Amino acid sequence: MRRLVCIRLRWILSTSALALLLACAACSSCKSGTPAATDGGTTQAPAGLTEAQAKQVLARVGDRTITLGDFASAIEHMDQFDRMRYQAPERRKELLNEMIDVMLLADEARARGYDKDPQTEQELREILRDAYLRKVRQSVPQPKDIPDTEVKAYFDAHKADFHDPERRRLSVVVLPSRAAAEAVLASARGASPSQWGELVRGKSIDPAAKANVPVDLAGDVGFVSPPGDPRGANGRVPEEVRASAFEAATVNAGDVVPHVVPVGTNRFYVVRVTSRTDPHDRALADVENTIRVKLAQQKAHDKEEASIDGLRQQFQVKIDETALGQVHVGLPDGGAVDAGAMPR
Repeated sequence: MRRLVCIRLRWILSTSALALLLACAACSSCKSGTPAATDGGTTQAPAGLTEAQAKQVLARVGDRTITLGDFASAIEHMDQFDRMRYQAPERRKELLNEMIDVMLLADEARARGYDKDPQTEQELREILRDAYLRKVRQSVPQPKDIPDTEVKAYFDAHKADFHDPERRRLSVVVLPSRAAAEAVLASARGASPSQWGELVRGKSIDPAAKANVPVDLAGDVGFVSPPGDPRGANGRVPEEVRASAFEAATVNAGDVVPHVVPVGTNRFYVVRVTSRTDPHDRALADVENTIRVKLAQQKAHDKEEASIDGLRQQFQVKIDETALGQVHVGLPDGGAVDAGAMPR
C-alpha cells in the first residue's frame, strides 16, 4: 500500500497539482483525515483556457474539487509523447480518475501516518527539489536566446573540439598464429574487395567474420582516427591495430598494412584500410545549434549550483565526517561493506 501511494504521489506531484496537494498537506483538516476545500490550486490559467474556464469544476472529491485548470495543467506539464496518449476522450477520463485516486490515496496515507515514513518524506523532498530546480531553470535563457557574440566566443575558444581528424575504416583477418597470419598477408596484397572478403570468411577466427553481410563487408570493424584522439577509439579495434593503420602517412582504399599485427600472445591481425575521410574543420554555422544547447545547459547547471551554494551558506551546513565513516552498507548476501573502504 505504501509503495503504491508513493508511486502515485510521485506522478501527480510532478505536475501542476503539486500546489493542490501541498496546500492540503499543510492544513489541519487534512492532517486529521478530513479533506479541506480548495479553489483548485491553479494560479494561472493553462494555455487555451480563460480564467473562468480554468475555475470550472471538473470533479468533486468530498469537499474538494479538481478544476478544468488543474486537469489541463496536468496534461500541459507532460512531455509531448505522454500528451499524445490523451487525445482520445476515454484516455482523458482515465487520467481524471487517476487524479481522483491520487487525491483519495494521499488523504488516506496521511490519515494513516504514511507521510511520516522516512522513505516517503525523502521522496517528497526529492519531488520538491525537482520543482524548485525547474523554477530556477526558468530564468535561464533558451538556446535560441544565447547572444551571437557568446556563441562565437565559445567557438573561437574551442576550435579543437570542432576539428575532425582523418578517419580510416578497417577490415581485419584474425589468425591464431604468426605463421598463419603471414600466409594470409601474402594472399591479401592486391586482393579485390571480394577476394579479401573470402579470405576473411575462410581464415579468420573472429566470430564476427561469419556474420551474414555482403562479402565485401566481411571483417569490417568500422572507423578509427589516429592514436591519441579520444574521439577516435573503437571498441572493436585493439590499440595495436589502430596504431598500425596510421603508420603510413597516406593510404589508399584497399591498402593492406605491410606486416602482421600481434595482439596479446595468440591473436595476429592482417589489416586492410577499406576507406578514409580527410581531416575537416567544421564551420561555425555547422555547430552553432550544438554550441547554443551546450551553453544553455551550462548556464542552467551554474544557476542550480549557485542556488544550492547559497542555501548551504544560508543554513550553515555541517557534516560529521566521523559519524559518516561509521556507516556500513549491507549487501544482498547479508555481508556489509565499510562505506569508507569502498572503491572509488
